[in-house]
Amino acid sequence: MNTLWAPWRSEYITRPKDVSCVFCTAPQGEDPLILKKTKSCFAIMNRFPYTTGHCLVAPNRHVGDIAEVSQKEFSEIISLVKEIVSAVRKAMNPDGFNVGCNIGAVAGAGIADHFHVHIVPRWSGDTNFMPVISDSHIISEHILVTRDKIAEQLSGAQ
Repeated sequence: MNTLWAPWRSEYITRPKDVSCVFCTAPQGEDPLILKKTKSCFAIMNRFPYTTGHCLVAPNRHVGDIAEVSQKEFSEIISLVKEIVSAVRKAMNPDGFNVGCNIGAVAGAGIADHFHVHIVPRWSGDTNFMPVISDSHIISEHILVTRDKIAEQLSGAQ
């Protein structure tokens, strides 16, 4: 039997459930997973990643749909997405990326009330039997270690 090591899952399962929006509260405090803040958006590591290095970019303003994001916010979001992709590429050397948004709960948005963009690094052969057979993803490195590697590659890292 193989052991999947994901110690941060215990914290998620046992902590009191927060009813506030994580994308509204994270940039206001000292969240250790924040990678970078700008005037209208921020980048953060995904607490429950699909793969190692899975990042998110979200507007500071609480909006649930891409149609509600202003042109200025959208430009800043896309600029930060490009910067995060570049930093992840330098830090982790993935073979490719999935970059996209799930808008609305039926589209798979885990946090449907606050628009955000996923940046998921991909490696050749990273899709294996684990997600298919056991609905499990293997994360090979502690999230704070990954965060530090990516942050080192960003200009003006937080």
